[in-house]
Order: sequence, then C-alpha cells, then structure tokens
Amino acid sequence: MDALEKLEAAITMVKESRAVPLSASCVVHRGELLGLLDEVTGALPGDFASAKKLLAHREDIIEEGRQSAEKLIAHAREEVARMVEQTAIVAAAREEVDAYIDSRLATLEVILNKTLEAVNRGRERLAGASDKDVLSQLADD
Repeated sequence: MDALEKLEAAITMVKESRAVPLSASCVVHRGELLGLLDEVTGALPGDFASAKKLLAHREDIIEEGRQSAEKLIAHAREEVARMVEQTAIVAAAREEVDAYIDSRLATLEVILNKTLEAVNRGRERLAGASDKDVLSQLADD
C-alpha cells in the first residue's frame, strides 16, 4: 500500500470504530492505528521522492514536446513556402503554355485562312472555266 491508501485505511479505522457513549470520542486499537501511521510516515519520503522524479520527468517531457512542436512548425512553414513557390511556378508555366498555344493557334488560323482563300480562288477558276467551256461549245454549234 502507498501512503494515501494507508491514510485512507486509518480514516476508515476511525470511522468504523466503536463510539464512546455520550461523547464524540471513539475506541480505536492504539497499536493498529499507530502501526498504520508509522507505515504512512515511512512511505511518505519514498512517495515524495517518486513525486519529485515524476515532476522532473514531466518538465523534460514538456520541454521535449515543446521542441518537437517547434520543429514541426518550422517544417510546416518550409512546406508552405515550398508549396507557394510551386504554385507560382505552375502559374508561370501555365501562362507560358497558354501563350505558346495561342501563338500556335494564331499561326494555324493564318494558314487555314490562306488555304481557304486558295480553295475559293480555285473554285472560282473552275466555275469560270466551265462557263468558258459552255460558251465555247455554243460558239462551235
């Protein structure tokens, strides 16, 4: 039993002891109670030493947790900075890609317009040639 349990046992012994009639006193076995109290006084220095070690260890754990949290925060800040930089790089790359695609589409548009003009001229020539053929056939008749 630790010191607290022994103190609780002593309190229980007093509570459960026989009351002296017409008084607030009780009859307690002196030897048992003194034995429990001696055990309490013997256990207290050990319990205090354990408590001091626990408190000292607690401070170490708190400090270790604080250092770990600082490292984690620093790592998170670095990660955020890296992600922001990557986002900026991606945005710049996207702008470059959009500009490249736009220039390629503009070039394709010019080529298609020239091709369409050539097709239209060719169709006009064919239409004009067939009109001449019809006129020449009429002239031959």
